Amino acid sequence: MLPDASLPPEAFALLALILLGAFTVETALGFGATLIAVALGSFVLPIDRLLHSLVPLNLGLSLWIAVRHRHAVAWDFLLRRLLPRMAVGLPFGLALVGHADPSLLKRTFGVFLVVLSTLELRRLRQPASAQPPALRGAAEWLLLLAGGVIHGAFGTGGPMAVYVTGRALPDKGTYRATLAVLWASLNLALLATYAAQGAFDAPRLTLTAGLLPCCALGLGLGEWAHRRLSPSDFRPLVFLGLCAAGIVLLVRG
Repeated sequence: MLPDASLPPEAFALLALILLGAFTVETALGFGATLIAVALGSFVLPIDRLLHSLVPLNLGLSLWIAVRHRHAVAWDFLLRRLLPRMAVGLPFGLALVGHADPSLLKRTFGVFLVVLSTLELRRLRQPASAQPPALRGAAEWLLLLAGGVIHGAFGTGGPMAVYVTGRALPDKGTYRATLAVLWASLNLALLATYAAQGAFDAPRLTLTAGLLPCCALGLGLGEWAHRRLSPSDFRPLVFLGLCAAGIVLLVRG
């Protein structure tokens, strides 16, 4: 590996371990890499510096899944509902970064995740509600718009998209492939914005290169785990992951 020279070896090792877990989770479930990395990796690095090194890796991971599993993408749902609504919120999130209290935003986001995932986990305990109906109308619009705003601010607005997509696409392969195209599209926009801001200096690029093996190993482990997840286990794992992420955001703030 080529660790960032400004990071002590133990800090780089901890960050590498966090990202290995994050990339494994995202490859297996279709979401979670940036959320886990931001929530836990901020112990090691400031969030902006972390995102500048992480977004290129997450883009590569999403492109790999999207291209390899392109036959499973729900293109109509993605292009008509999911991507346009999140894209509307993205620039507002980018503008919000310098004007709002990041701690307050993250804690508010954490509360939302815990409440949302707890309600869904309760619903899943009832056999008749194994696959709740897809969201429509204003509820879907507001959730995806908020997801776009948070993705622009923190690179991690996925939980809203995860919630909406989980209700609309019950098949785990279609769900994962569709989200991969969404993440790739949004992260391309983030990457272009960061590049225009001059964010990719030598230390950040060195850190990205050093963490590349974690991304590759996490992808392999996640593909293995995804093939072994039964449909009945998949949705509970998705919402348990969201709940855990919300708790971490509340604690870290």
